[in-house]
Amino acid sequence: MCKKFISYPIVLTGFFRTSLLVFFSTICSPLPRIVQILAVILLLNSSVAAAGDEHEQHFRQARSPKITRIQIQKLMTDPVVEVREALARNRKLKPVDLIRLASDPNERVRIAVATNLSTDNQTFLLLAKDRNESVRSVVARFEYVPAEVLAALAMDRSANIRLEVARNLNTLPPTLKQLLNDPDPEVKAIAAQALQRLENEGI
Repeated sequence: MCKKFISYPIVLTGFFRTSLLVFFSTICSPLPRIVQILAVILLLNSSVAAAGDEHEQHFRQARSPKITRIQIQKLMTDPVVEVREALARNRKLKPVDLIRLASDPNERVRIAVATNLSTDNQTFLLLAKDRNESVRSVVARFEYVPAEVLAALAMDRSANIRLEVARNLNTLPPTLKQLLNDPDPEVKAIAAQALQRLENEGI
């Protein structure tokens, strides 16, 4: 079996190919069984440490204000959610990068985009239609969200989202007046209070 494996074409490359070859070379060697087991344990520990170092390196790159375009493109598809989330929070990203991350399969990444000060209106509007209510809620509560996005969220199917719109200080009078006709009594009440506050402020 060992001879057959070692002669079989290996398509893996880099560290993991080397680790795999060393692993099979170790278990196929004539060394005592206890020595083989210890060698395999050391090899596995080395593999875990190497993976951890790579993760940490990618995480630092994702957060760096000096991140390069090449690094951004590579980290966009990083398998570790925390890395993509850190990338989505990086204010050095361009709108074209953020709108791509706004479609990430993980909601934590999309929420990070929603709170990035470099996110533009187009991306906010995309997030306002997100399938996950938690993402839409973050958009509705964000203090720098554009008024036109709040106007779109005022028609959200969730009363909780519409309530957050009524509470947001960036919501304009026309949107608040629209919420006065909301079917949810709490949304109507908060919208009325917000309108009264704006009137008192002379807005």
